[in-house]
Amino acid sequence: MQSVEPIITAHLFPKLDEALIKLLKSLSLEEWNRKTIVPKWTVKDIAVHLLDGNIRALSMLRDSYLGQDAPKINSYQDLVNYLNELNADWIKAMKRVSPVVLIDLLEKTGKEYSDFITTLNLEEKATFSVAWAGEEESKNWFHIAREYTEKWHHQQQIRLALGKEEVLYQREFYFPHLDTSMRALPHHYKDVEGEKNEYIHFHITGKAGGDWFLYYDGKHWILVDEIKTNPVCKVEIEYKIAWRLFTKGISKSEAQKNINIKGKKELGEKILDMLAVMA
Repeated sequence: MQSVEPIITAHLFPKLDEALIKLLKSLSLEEWNRKTIVPKWTVKDIAVHLLDGNIRALSMLRDSYLGQDAPKINSYQDLVNYLNELNADWIKAMKRVSPVVLIDLLEKTGKEYSDFITTLNLEEKATFSVAWAGEEESKNWFHIAREYTEKWHHQQQIRLALGKEEVLYQREFYFPHLDTSMRALPHHYKDVEGEKNEYIHFHITGKAGGDWFLYYDGKHWILVDEIKTNPVCKVEIEYKIAWRLFTKGISKSEAQKNINIKGKKELGEKILDMLAVMA
Protein backbone atom coordinates (compact mmCIF):
# COMPACT_ATOMS: atom_id res chain seq x y z
CA MET A 1 0.00 0.00 0.00
CA GLN A 2 1.46 3.33 -1.07
CA SER A 3 0.31 6.92 -1.14
CA VAL A 4 -0.78 8.13 -4.56
CA GLU A 5 1.76 9.72 -6.92
CA PRO A 6 1.91 13.33 -8.19
CA ILE A 7 -0.17 14.15 -11.28
CA ILE A 8 1.69 15.65 -14.25
CA THR A 9 -0.52 17.81 -16.47
CA ALA A 10 1.51 20.73 -17.88
CA HIS A 11 1.95 18.99 -21.26
CA LEU A 12 -1.84 18.82 -21.67
CA PHE A 13 -2.51 22.56 -21.52
CA PRO A 14 -1.64 23.30 -25.18
CA LYS A 15 -3.73 20.34 -26.36
CA LEU A 16 -6.69 21.40 -24.26
CA ASP A 17 -6.43 24.98 -25.52
CA GLU A 18 -6.17 23.78 -29.12
CA ALA A 19 -9.42 21.84 -28.72
CA LEU A 20 -11.10 24.91 -27.21
CA ILE A 21 -10.01 27.30 -29.95
CA LYS A 22 -11.07 24.90 -32.69
CA LEU A 23 -14.49 24.61 -31.09
CA LEU A 24 -14.97 28.34 -30.53
CA LYS A 25 -14.00 29.20 -34.12
CA SER A 26 -16.82 26.96 -35.36
CA LEU A 27 -19.62 28.60 -33.35
CA SER A 28 -22.54 30.60 -34.67
CA LEU A 29 -23.76 33.69 -32.81
CA GLU A 30 -26.67 31.65 -31.45
CA GLU A 31 -24.24 29.08 -30.03
CA TRP A 32 -22.11 31.77 -28.40
CA ASN A 33 -25.24 32.98 -26.58
CA ARG A 34 -26.49 29.53 -25.59
CA LYS A 35 -27.21 28.96 -21.90
CA THR A 36 -25.03 26.54 -19.93
CA ILE A 37 -25.37 24.59 -16.68
CA VAL A 38 -23.68 27.52 -14.92
CA PRO A 39 -26.47 29.77 -13.64
CA LYS A 40 -26.69 33.01 -15.66
CA TRP A 41 -23.62 32.17 -17.80
CA THR A 42 -23.67 31.64 -21.55
CA VAL A 43 -21.08 29.85 -23.68
CA LYS A 44 -19.39 33.21 -24.25
CA ASP A 45 -19.36 33.98 -20.53
CA ILE A 46 -17.51 30.75 -19.76
CA ALA A 47 -15.00 31.44 -22.54
CA VAL A 48 -14.51 34.88 -21.00
CA HIS A 49 -13.93 33.25 -17.61
CA LEU A 50 -11.25 31.01 -19.13
CA LEU A 51 -9.52 34.10 -20.51
CA ASP A 52 -9.61 35.64 -17.03
CA GLY A 53 -7.88 32.55 -15.68
CA ASN A 54 -5.04 32.92 -18.18
CA ILE A 55 -4.60 36.63 -17.56
CA ARG A 56 -4.79 36.43 -13.78
CA ALA A 57 -2.29 33.57 -13.63
CA LEU A 58 0.21 35.34 -15.88
CA SER A 59 -0.16 38.61 -13.98
CA MET A 60 0.16 37.15 -10.50
CA LEU A 61 2.50 34.20 -10.97
CA ARG A 62 4.72 35.20 -13.90
CA ASP A 63 4.74 38.97 -13.44
CA SER A 64 4.30 39.11 -9.63
CA TYR A 65 1.55 41.68 -10.06
CA LEU A 66 -1.38 41.28 -7.68
CA GLY A 67 -3.31 44.40 -8.68
CA GLN A 68 -5.75 45.76 -6.13
CA ASP A 69 -5.53 44.56 -2.55
CA ALA A 70 -7.94 41.80 -1.64
CA PRO A 71 -10.32 42.33 1.28
CA LYS A 72 -9.56 40.58 4.55
CA ILE A 73 -10.07 36.84 4.11
CA ASN A 74 -10.99 35.13 7.39
CA SER A 75 -12.52 31.91 6.10
CA TYR A 76 -12.92 29.60 3.13
CA GLN A 77 -16.31 31.19 2.44
CA ASP A 78 -14.75 34.67 2.45
CA LEU A 79 -12.36 33.49 -0.26
CA VAL A 80 -15.19 31.98 -2.31
CA ASN A 81 -17.23 35.19 -2.04
CA TYR A 82 -14.26 37.28 -3.12
CA LEU A 83 -13.55 35.07 -6.15
CA ASN A 84 -17.23 35.10 -7.15
CA GLU A 85 -17.19 38.91 -7.06
CA LEU A 86 -14.08 39.05 -9.24
CA ASN A 87 -15.66 36.64 -11.71
CA ALA A 88 -18.89 38.63 -11.95
CA ASP A 89 -17.03 41.92 -12.53
CA TRP A 90 -14.97 40.40 -15.33
CA ILE A 91 -17.96 38.81 -17.07
CA LYS A 92 -19.83 42.12 -17.02
CA ALA A 93 -16.90 44.12 -18.41
CA MET A 94 -16.30 41.61 -21.23
CA LYS A 95 -19.86 41.85 -22.58
CA ARG A 96 -18.57 44.49 -25.02
CA VAL A 97 -15.88 42.20 -26.48
CA SER A 98 -16.63 40.31 -29.69
CA PRO A 99 -16.13 36.55 -30.10
CA VAL A 100 -13.37 37.21 -32.65
CA VAL A 101 -11.38 39.37 -30.24
CA LEU A 102 -12.04 36.90 -27.43
CA ILE A 103 -10.63 34.01 -29.46
CA ASP A 104 -7.53 36.04 -30.35
CA LEU A 105 -6.94 36.82 -26.67
CA LEU A 106 -7.48 33.20 -25.63
CA GLU A 107 -4.96 31.99 -28.23
CA LYS A 108 -2.28 34.48 -27.17
CA THR A 109 -2.66 34.18 -23.40
CA GLY A 110 -3.18 30.43 -23.53
CA LYS A 111 0.18 29.92 -25.23
CA GLU A 112 1.93 32.25 -22.80
CA TYR A 113 0.36 30.48 -19.83
CA SER A 114 1.28 27.03 -21.17
CA ASP A 115 4.86 28.18 -21.70
CA PHE A 116 5.06 29.68 -18.23
CA ILE A 117 3.98 26.62 -16.26
CA THR A 118 6.73 24.55 -17.90
CA THR A 119 9.26 26.80 -16.13
CA LEU A 120 7.99 25.89 -12.66
CA ASN A 121 9.78 23.39 -10.44
CA LEU A 122 7.06 20.84 -9.77
CA GLU A 123 8.32 20.01 -6.27
CA GLU A 124 8.63 23.59 -5.05
CA LYS A 125 5.97 25.38 -3.01
CA ALA A 126 3.18 26.86 -5.10
CA THR A 127 2.15 30.48 -4.69
CA PHE A 128 -1.43 29.39 -4.00
CA SER A 129 -2.48 26.26 -2.15
CA VAL A 130 -5.21 23.89 -3.30
CA ALA A 131 -7.80 24.94 -0.74
CA TRP A 132 -10.53 22.51 -1.80
CA ALA A 133 -8.15 19.67 -0.91
CA GLY A 134 -7.65 21.16 2.54
CA GLU A 135 -4.06 22.17 1.90
CA GLU A 136 -2.54 25.31 3.38
CA GLU A 137 0.59 24.70 1.33
CA SER A 138 0.78 22.85 -2.01
CA LYS A 139 3.50 21.90 -4.44
CA ASN A 140 3.54 23.30 -7.96
CA TRP A 141 2.53 19.99 -9.54
CA PHE A 142 -0.74 20.07 -7.58
CA HIS A 143 -1.37 23.72 -8.35
CA ILE A 144 -0.85 23.03 -12.06
CA ALA A 145 -3.12 19.99 -11.91
CA ARG A 146 -5.77 22.08 -10.16
CA GLU A 147 -5.52 24.66 -12.95
CA TYR A 148 -5.88 21.86 -15.48
CA THR A 149 -9.16 20.78 -13.87
CA GLU A 150 -10.39 24.36 -14.12
CA LYS A 151 -9.63 24.54 -17.83
CA TRP A 152 -11.06 21.06 -18.43
CA HIS A 153 -14.37 21.42 -16.64
CA HIS A 154 -15.12 24.92 -17.95
CA GLN A 155 -14.49 23.79 -21.51
CA GLN A 156 -16.69 20.77 -20.88
CA GLN A 157 -19.46 23.07 -19.63
CA ILE A 158 -19.29 24.79 -23.00
CA ARG A 159 -19.28 21.48 -24.83
CA LEU A 160 -22.20 20.16 -22.79
CA ALA A 161 -24.30 23.16 -23.86
CA LEU A 162 -23.39 22.44 -27.47
CA GLY A 163 -23.70 18.63 -27.35
CA LYS A 164 -20.02 18.16 -28.20
CA GLU A 165 -18.59 16.61 -25.02
CA GLU A 166 -16.99 13.43 -26.37
CA VAL A 167 -13.62 15.00 -27.25
CA LEU A 168 -12.82 15.69 -23.60
CA TYR A 169 -14.00 12.26 -22.46
CA GLN A 170 -10.92 10.75 -24.08
CA ARG A 171 -8.76 9.17 -21.38
CA GLU A 172 -5.82 11.46 -22.14
CA PHE A 173 -7.90 14.46 -21.13
CA TYR A 174 -10.48 13.15 -18.66
CA PHE A 175 -8.50 10.83 -16.37
CA PRO A 176 -6.13 13.60 -15.16
CA HIS A 177 -9.16 15.71 -14.31
CA LEU A 178 -10.72 12.86 -12.33
CA ASP A 179 -7.47 11.89 -10.63
CA THR A 180 -6.86 15.46 -9.50
CA SER A 181 -10.43 15.94 -8.29
CA MET A 182 -10.28 12.75 -6.23
CA ARG A 183 -7.40 14.22 -4.23
CA ALA A 184 -10.14 16.08 -2.36
CA LEU A 185 -11.34 12.80 -0.78
CA PRO A 186 -9.19 12.77 2.40
CA HIS A 187 -10.10 16.36 3.27
CA HIS A 188 -13.75 15.79 2.44
CA TYR A 189 -13.90 12.74 4.71
CA LYS A 190 -11.88 14.30 7.54
CA ASP A 191 -14.85 14.49 9.92
CA VAL A 192 -16.19 11.03 9.04
CA GLU A 193 -15.47 8.35 11.63
CA GLY A 194 -14.38 4.93 10.44
CA GLU A 195 -12.93 1.79 11.93
CA LYS A 196 -9.19 1.20 11.82
CA ASN A 197 -7.97 -0.50 8.62
CA GLU A 198 -11.24 0.08 6.75
CA TYR A 199 -11.18 0.87 3.03
CA ILE A 200 -13.63 2.68 0.79
CA HIS A 201 -13.40 1.87 -2.91
CA PHE A 202 -14.46 4.54 -5.43
CA HIS A 203 -14.89 3.49 -9.06
CA ILE A 204 -15.67 5.79 -11.97
CA THR A 205 -16.96 3.97 -15.03
CA GLY A 206 -15.87 4.33 -18.67
CA LYS A 207 -12.60 4.10 -20.56
CA ALA A 208 -11.31 7.24 -18.85
CA GLY A 209 -12.46 6.17 -15.39
CA GLY A 210 -10.54 4.35 -12.70
CA ASP A 211 -10.33 3.28 -9.07
CA TRP A 212 -9.43 5.23 -5.94
CA PHE A 213 -9.11 3.90 -2.40
CA LEU A 214 -9.49 5.62 0.97
CA TYR A 215 -7.82 3.93 3.93
CA TYR A 216 -8.61 4.73 7.57
CA ASP A 217 -5.56 4.41 9.84
CA GLY A 218 -7.54 4.98 13.01
CA LYS A 219 -7.24 8.77 12.93
CA HIS A 220 -7.20 9.91 9.31
CA TRP A 221 -8.46 8.89 5.89
CA ILE A 222 -5.56 8.45 3.46
CA LEU A 223 -5.75 8.11 -0.33
CA VAL A 224 -3.78 5.01 -1.37
CA ASP A 225 -3.10 3.24 -4.65
CA GLU A 226 -4.33 -0.24 -3.67
CA ILE A 227 -6.15 -2.16 -0.95
CA LYS A 228 -5.14 -5.22 1.09
CA THR A 229 -8.60 -6.40 2.15
CA ASN A 230 -12.14 -6.14 0.85
CA PRO A 231 -13.57 -2.63 1.11
CA VAL A 232 -16.38 -1.96 3.58
CA CYS A 233 -17.99 0.24 0.93
CA LYS A 234 -17.79 0.50 -2.84
CA VAL A 235 -19.06 3.55 -4.70
CA GLU A 236 -19.55 3.39 -8.46
CA ILE A 237 -20.11 6.67 -10.31
CA GLU A 238 -21.20 7.02 -13.93
CA TYR A 239 -18.42 8.80 -15.81
CA LYS A 240 -20.56 11.50 -17.41
CA ILE A 241 -21.83 12.48 -13.97
CA ALA A 242 -18.55 12.45 -12.03
CA TRP A 243 -17.14 15.79 -13.24
CA ARG A 244 -20.49 17.49 -12.77
CA LEU A 245 -20.77 16.13 -9.24
CA PHE A 246 -17.36 17.51 -8.27
CA THR A 247 -17.94 20.93 -9.86
CA LYS A 248 -21.43 21.75 -8.59
CA GLY A 249 -22.88 21.01 -12.02
CA ILE A 250 -25.67 18.66 -10.97
CA SER A 251 -28.12 18.42 -8.09
CA LYS A 252 -27.51 15.91 -5.32
CA SER A 253 -30.80 14.16 -6.05
CA GLU A 254 -29.99 13.80 -9.76
CA ALA A 255 -26.47 12.56 -9.03
CA GLN A 256 -27.83 9.87 -6.73
CA LYS A 257 -29.59 8.28 -9.71
CA ASN A 258 -26.20 7.64 -11.34
CA ILE A 259 -24.32 6.37 -8.30
CA ASN A 260 -24.37 2.81 -6.96
CA ILE A 261 -23.27 2.18 -3.36
CA LYS A 262 -22.57 -1.24 -1.90
CA GLY A 263 -21.72 -1.91 1.75
CA LYS A 264 -21.73 0.88 4.35
CA LYS A 265 -24.05 3.29 2.60
CA GLU A 266 -23.44 6.14 5.05
CA LEU A 267 -19.75 6.16 4.08
CA GLY A 268 -20.43 6.13 0.34
CA GLU A 269 -23.09 8.84 0.37
CA LYS A 270 -20.61 11.35 1.75
CA ILE A 271 -19.11 11.79 -1.72
CA LEU A 272 -22.35 13.35 -2.93
CA ASP A 273 -21.31 16.55 -1.15
CA MET A 274 -17.70 16.66 -2.36
CA LEU A 275 -16.45 19.57 -4.43
CA ALA A 276 -13.14 19.95 -6.23
CA VAL A 277 -13.67 23.62 -7.09
CA MET A 278 -13.85 26.82 -5.07
CA ALA A 279 -17.61 26.98 -4.52
